[in-house]
Amino acid sequence: MDTARLTVFREVATLGSFTAAAKSLRYTQSAISRQIAVLEDDLGVALFDREARGVRLTEEGRTLLAHAEAVLDRLDVARREITALREVDGGRLRVGAFPTAGAVLVPHAMMAFQKDFPNVELSFSDGLSARLADRLRAGELDVVVLGTAAEGAEHLLDDPMFVALPRDHRLAGRKTVRLTELSAEHWIAGSRTVEDTLIAACLRSGFRPAVHYVVQEWTTKLGLVAAGLGVTLVPGLLRGAVRSDLALVRLRADEAATRPVMVAAGDRVVAQRFLPYLVASAGKLRAMVADRNGGYGARHAISLSRSQRAQSK
Repeated sequence: MDTARLTVFREVATLGSFTAAAKSLRYTQSAISRQIAVLEDDLGVALFDREARGVRLTEEGRTLLAHAEAVLDRLDVARREITALREVDGGRLRVGAFPTAGAVLVPHAMMAFQKDFPNVELSFSDGLSARLADRLRAGELDVVVLGTAAEGAEHLLDDPMFVALPRDHRLAGRKTVRLTELSAEHWIAGSRTVEDTLIAACLRSGFRPAVHYVVQEWTTKLGLVAAGLGVTLVPGLLRGAVRSDLALVRLRADEAATRPVMVAAGDRVVAQRFLPYLVASAGKLRAMVADRNGGYGARHAISLSRSQRAQSK
């Protein structure tokens, strides 16, 4: 049975008129009439009762309509899935993330995605979360991982805070540490205005340390800590990339706020296909931190099944 005729039949049945169906499908009315006549001849039944102001389905027509809709819907799904495969089999995926998300979380997701889709050209950009969100809206990026809430973004995980200490520090063997135990330390941060640094996560408890060294680069910060010149906060996302001669101790959860890690993606199929890989990478990070002194919360808004469902859109 010709699926084009089924399409015509469904349109006539939906609109109740050969004239309306012809206008909708951009056919002539006579062409619509011929298509229906051929379909009725093939089946040997009348599908419509012709009336003065249109047509009405016969019992046979109503029976066919249910099957026609099922066939055409399945064909539509097949076309969309084939189109999706073609798009993901090539082209490019542009990923952006705030810097610490680019240490482990995003690279692991990109590596796994590249293994499954080797023909997709990957690119990566880091930057401030607000700028990344702007670039997504402008169509310059396909997926962005943000360190703050943003319109259209969904929660991926909560990022806990650790303090980096020299290995021989008096608190280096602890599982957790209180902020009051760190008040006399020399602090290393990206600014003397602590509200602009990771220390802002600790301000709710009244903790306001003196910043002795202002350093922007993580390698330099951690180098100063290893030399015994001070301590610094390290987000959980960076934990897997921290040098081995440092000790990372978790701040007590009731004294330091966790940072939400969010993800937003464009409508391209390849962007939606990338989301499960970020979810899997986030799960591995949570498991890693849980094995080492606890850390990431179990909550994340994007489930694997949700991301997989998005692949068919």
